[in-house]
Amino acid sequence: MGKGPGLYTDIGKKTRDLLYRDYQSDHKFTITTYTSNGVALTSTGVKKGDRFLADITTQIKNKNITTDIKVDTNSNLLTTITVDEPAPGLKTIFSFIVPDQRSGKVELQYLHDYAGISTSIGLTANPIVNFSGVVGSNTLALGTDVAFDTASGNFTKCNAGLNFTNADLIASLALNDKGDSLTASYYHSVRPLTNTAVGAELTHSFSTNENTLTLGTQHALDPLTTLKGRVNNYGKASALIQHEWRPKSLFTISGEVDTRAIEKSAKVGLALSLKP
Repeated sequence: MGKGPGLYTDIGKKTRDLLYRDYQSDHKFTITTYTSNGVALTSTGVKKGDRFLADITTQIKNKNITTDIKVDTNSNLLTTITVDEPAPGLKTIFSFIVPDQRSGKVELQYLHDYAGISTSIGLTANPIVNFSGVVGSNTLALGTDVAFDTASGNFTKCNAGLNFTNADLIASLALNDKGDSLTASYYHSVRPLTNTAVGAELTHSFSTNENTLTLGTQHALDPLTTLKGRVNNYGKASALIQHEWRPKSLFTISGEVDTRAIEKSAKVGLALSLKP
């Protein structure tokens, strides 16, 4: 377990990663290379149905400053500048997209042994202000996540969450969508040696009175190969296998079937990530 309660985004993250991370129905290819002076160049291509999307990212590190410059197929230029630890526990993130003049944003993150705070503000005349804060310890944490639109004077987001962690179990409860939905999640490490874990997520919508239950598991066949599977109460079943065929280079194949409409074709996704 880490030191301190972390950020609000860490509440329920272990369960979300188990149930949703690396599952996809697209075809994705990523290759990363490094120049002699340490600049990282990452090219990504994604095939979504009949469309093909691509982007190129350049990452430059200089002491505690990291600059990421990303260009996509729509000719958008996304720049993110991260300053790590300008003061103990503090991180500063500045981002903007060209040509979108309203996209500029400054974010501050602060981590303490008993608190975690993240706040951001848009660089416009009437910005949206985001704030999230967590108090507690690495065992029990309570937090909130809100967003306020200064143009309309309304809260656009208001969430709250609770997280409990011990050696092999993580349980969380989150009230989202301005109180309209309640999500309970559970993660249990069954056997750390084989990275075997199980997890579940239950979401109830008060406005529609609908429940969504997702169950999932993962298991490492060997130190380089991982299997994952999940199923929800709507009959959607998914599985994936991921193999690290060389250090930091991953090949992933995933599939999803609708058990209530088995005659439909299964969705199959492929992902290949190459790093030197």
